[in-house]
Amino acid sequence: MSRLKTVSLRRRVTLSVVLVLFAVMVTLVFTVDALFASQSSRDVETVLLDRARTAQQLAKTQKYSGNQLVHKVDGMGVQVLLVAPNGATFGSAPDDDERFKIVQRDLPDGSKITLYGDTTVLSAAQIRLRNLLVAVGLGALAVTAGALVFVVRRALAPLDTMTTLARSITGGHRGRRLNPLRTNNELGRTAAAFDDMLDALEGAEAAARASEERTKRFVADAAHELRTPIAGVQAVAEALMQTGLDEAGAEERDRMNLLLVRESRRAGRLVDDLLALARIDAGLELQFEPVDLLALAEAEVARSRLLAPELDIEAEGVPVVVDGDPQRLAQVLVNLSDNARQATGPRGEVRLGVSVFAGRALVSVKDNGPGVASADRERIFDRLTRLDEARDRRHGGSGLGLAIARGVARAHGGDLVCAPPAPGGAGATFVLSVPLAPR
Repeated sequence: MSRLKTVSLRRRVTLSVVLVLFAVMVTLVFTVDALFASQSSRDVETVLLDRARTAQQLAKTQKYSGNQLVHKVDGMGVQVLLVAPNGATFGSAPDDDERFKIVQRDLPDGSKITLYGDTTVLSAAQIRLRNLLVAVGLGALAVTAGALVFVVRRALAPLDTMTTLARSITGGHRGRRLNPLRTNNELGRTAAAFDDMLDALEGAEAAARASEERTKRFVADAAHELRTPIAGVQAVAEALMQTGLDEAGAEERDRMNLLLVRESRRAGRLVDDLLALARIDAGLELQFEPVDLLALAEAEVARSRLLAPELDIEAEGVPVVVDGDPQRLAQVLVNLSDNARQATGPRGEVRLGVSVFAGRALVSVKDNGPGVASADRERIFDRLTRLDEARDRRHGGSGLGLAIARGVARAHGGDLVCAPPAPGGAGATFVLSVPLAPR
């Protein structure tokens, strides 16, 4: 795995800027030096050409002798050598002409004049200019480097703030954020991303703590629920061992056997419910096929009438086909119907309705029982939650039925909710929603 290079950002920025400025300064020095040399050479050549034109004009008048003409055009860094037609020379040529700019011209009288422009002064000025540029450049670099240390420290101060915040959060101080004023620049985007990361981490941490607490509570409640039937089984088994073989003992033994079966079934149902929740948490495997929800509701009505013949239960609505697992969906209806029957009693009224709304199939289970308080409409779907502890224990309820039913509904891409009652209405209404099967 590659590792992040962690170099000093201040030092990197400062050195990078100084190197760029140094390169600019060097380029500037060479450019100015070359331009100065070129311009100086052109200036000397211009002076020499002007002197040559002056000599040509003076030669046309024929009023000046050779020495007089040389005297008129030489001087101020310019030496002149005039060669007359008869070979006579006037003026002088420099001994070392390498440092001289040379211009030659023919005069009207047949003479030839050579002008030598001294570039020594210009070369000295060029050297001074070059030295001045180097000194000024180095000074500017030194001042810039010193200023950059301060400026970069100010510019990177938000990073120090991020570091301080990260360390404080590591130390256990939660809830603090950077809250950047602007998020349309590099540091703003970084700070916003940093805050988003903290929100996500703290949210995940809170969710993990809540999940851990729910798990601990669930394990404790499950252990408590299992302890009751297991203790009953243990007590009945011990009593059976002490029961005699006479006729009275035989009757007591039959009664205890019945209690033993009831308590073992209760423990078995609780274990089955726990296993069902474990499968839901791990990802419930469903066998999808077309399912007619109205047919499932009518089958549940027939089952409930066998268990409670005096119960007023009906199914109504229209046939609606969905893609789902018929056994799992039937399990949801069983849980809802059993809860409704327990809430209303054996002579209550329960209605199962099947309808379609907004691309979803809806199955409602409504009873005329005491209903569910608004504060409990979501809590009842928590695991091992009972609104009436005594009633549910008497009927063998574990408090897991609604949690399993909602898990099955969501595994189908739907949901299960406890709907608020209609104005002036009573009882509880549970609504199962499942996506419609594609045509």
